[in-house]
Amino acid sequence: MKLDAEIALAHRLADAAREAIRPHFRTPLTAERKGDASPVTVADRAAEEAMRRILTAEVPQDGVHGEEFGVSEGRSGRKWVLDPIDGTTAFLAGRATFGTLIALLVDGFPVLGLIDQPIQSERWLGVMGQPTTLNGMPVRVRPCRELGDAALATTGPHYFSQEEGDVFMALAAKTDHKRMIMGGDCYNYALLATGCLDVVCEAGLKLHDFAALVPVVEGAGGLMCDWNGEPLHAGSAGDVLALGDPARLDDVLEAMGGQSHDHDHSGHDHSHP
Repeated sequence: MKLDAEIALAHRLADAAREAIRPHFRTPLTAERKGDASPVTVADRAAEEAMRRILTAEVPQDGVHGEEFGVSEGRSGRKWVLDPIDGTTAFLAGRATFGTLIALLVDGFPVLGLIDQPIQSERWLGVMGQPTTLNGMPVRVRPCRELGDAALATTGPHYFSQEEGDVFMALAAKTDHKRMIMGGDCYNYALLATGCLDVVCEAGLKLHDFAALVPVVEGAGGLMCDWNGEPLHAGSAGDVLALGDPARLDDVLEAMGGQSHDHDHSGHDHSHP
């Protein structure tokens, strides 16, 4: 799949988001609460508006799914998925572990993903069939021979339900808990793709939270899937695993209780995005 024009467009979107976000970092911002109680700032909105302006002008036939301004259906079978600031809590705390996420979905599956850290000027690009790059240089996951040696990351235990938290702690007990990382949002997946972490485990993610991560992690040789080991797509429920070493998948799923956690997610509707 030749995506040269789409790659160039994704870079322009990320550049526009950077310009909108940088002036607001470590300034006294007021965060509003959205319907799901998550915080949102003027920087989130400005960055998404800047990206949407470019998409409307250049690819009006494509759909857009943005965290702040919702979904506009296209007619091309392609959809751009935007999260202007993934990790608004970290952004508000002055921590440069948030990122702008840009994905291109074709028929519901992510074929291009970009993670941009605007403060540190770090940009990971993943494209189906191509090696993942960090600022233009290829990056690669690292091998993990034993789950007990794995460095595990998650954004935070307070994002899990009680049942999900139990599954996560079962996995944590089998990994190297002296190296466990809390916090990090999308940045953890970028670090996994760069060979610095081994497993990321989260639940309750929305499409704009995970779509861009899949091509980045998989283009670096890693694996992303749901808690049943199934590929991620527009209809996934949002329980997400990333593995630097795909050979550890069975170990991870076994540590999480095999398939016994299926019932935890029976309330999710997998039939549509």
